[in-house]
Amino acid sequence: MILGGRENWLRAKGSKNESKVSFVELFFDLVFVFSISQLAHALAEHFTPLGALEAIMLIFAVWWVWVFTAWVTNWLDPDRMPVRIMLFTLMFAGLILSAAIPEAFGEKAIFFAGAYVFMQVGRSLFTVYALKNASAANHRNFLRITSWLILSGIFWISGALMESEMRIIFWLIALIIEYAAPALGFRVPGLGKSTTADWNVSGAHLAERCALFIIICLGEAVLQAGKTFAEQPVTPLIVAVFITAFIGTVALWWIYFQFGHERAAHRIEHDDTPGSLARQAFTYAHIPILASIILSVVGDEFLFAHPHDAADMHAAAAILGGPAVFLLGNLWFKGVTSGRPPLSHMAGLVGLALLLLTLPMVVVYQLGILATAVLVVVAIWEFASLNRVVPSARSAGDH
Repeated sequence: MILGGRENWLRAKGSKNESKVSFVELFFDLVFVFSISQLAHALAEHFTPLGALEAIMLIFAVWWVWVFTAWVTNWLDPDRMPVRIMLFTLMFAGLILSAAIPEAFGEKAIFFAGAYVFMQVGRSLFTVYALKNASAANHRNFLRITSWLILSGIFWISGALMESEMRIIFWLIALIIEYAAPALGFRVPGLGKSTTADWNVSGAHLAERCALFIIICLGEAVLQAGKTFAEQPVTPLIVAVFITAFIGTVALWWIYFQFGHERAAHRIEHDDTPGSLARQAFTYAHIPILASIILSVVGDEFLFAHPHDAADMHAAAAILGGPAVFLLGNLWFKGVTSGRPPLSHMAGLVGLALLLLTLPMVVVYQLGILATAVLVVVAIWEFASLNRVVPSARSAGDH
């Protein structure tokens, strides 16, 4: 063994466990149920342009800390005790981060920023140590990544110590640094630049990790609808709203999982440069998918709270915006993995846009029913068009 056997902390390439998602990873993901709930409630309570900007920034941060961890566990074996302890430590910091979300731009800014920087930098330093004598190329990659995360961390902590406007500016700079880093190859003077060829990932593992994260988000949407329904007096209208919210969430699940996840997993496993495809399809394209589910939860809250109110642009921003952003995210995701964006999704976006014309004529719950109907049509269209072809041909877009 080399220096405590750190080479054994890596997943064994070619083994049956190389692409397996471990129970520890699933346990780690449970922290993000709390994050999703906190993000949805924070956005619903401050559904203004400023509140939306703050929510978007927090969504970008939460996704980034999660997806970086998913990439790390693509190489490190979570069943190894040091890696497992690292994930448990990140879980604890993740709880602090999640708890601080409602007041992240207020009195708990330092808790959010401190937990975030600890998770990002701490995990990367651990990976640098784990890979030192086990994988020279990835060791250099994570030295570069750590350098960028330390740079952004300066802006996260500095922003937390400032007042509201400056905090937003500093945190936006931090996010720009972190999101620009992969596109720039994490270039660091003296350490060079990473290339997508360096990122030899297990595509099946990354696809499964992202799929399970989407399951968590959709599950939170179902749980929130059930919790709100349980707190409401039972009337025919509330029952109709509950059914609408549930069917809408099922339609989101169907659109993502029926063909999208299957094709993505197959494509990335057989791609010559899985790192490049993984960066596009999973690291970036899933951001609008995550944001849309959170926005859909807000839309469901509006449906329960104000079903009889006249539908206006404020309500439409959540009720129509959630499904629209979800379809846009899936267009990106499926376009990258199939090479042909599905026609059904583009038609769905047109349908949601046309629903804006109904705003003077419908109330909130009616708009929710119409938006759900559009999602159901998209799901049926894609199912009907792609179910006619054999599974191996599902890499093509809708016919």
